[in-house]
Amino acid sequence: MQINPWQKSSYCAAGEACLNVSSDGSAVHLTESGDPDRVTLRTTPEGFDGLLDAIKNGGESPHISVSHTPDGLVRLTAPDADRPVVTTLSKWDAFVLGVRAGEFDHFRRAA
Repeated sequence: MQINPWQKSSYCAAGEACLNVSSDGSAVHLTESGDPDRVTLRTTPEGFDGLLDAIKNGGESPHISVSHTPDGLVRLTAPDADRPVVTTLSKWDAFVLGVRAGEFDHFRRAA
């Protein structure tokens, strides 16, 4: 499986340590590049599409669960994922700004 180059939001001020998105031709991948374990969430293009729609329009994604913890972390989980991708609130906010600016639209149903 060849994963294409990772892309982060242009709003991310933390260097490479941000939520990153890539595709391999059949799936979309999300990871927190600052995570030493490099946990990667793999989803279908439709699943990623649902996440983008939820972020842009408000509401919940039908495929990827996004939860906020009391200690300021954000967890992204897919139904078949072994472990969640975990990021900070500031990195999540940078990702959300990038989504709303259309920076990840080319991943929509086009993995």
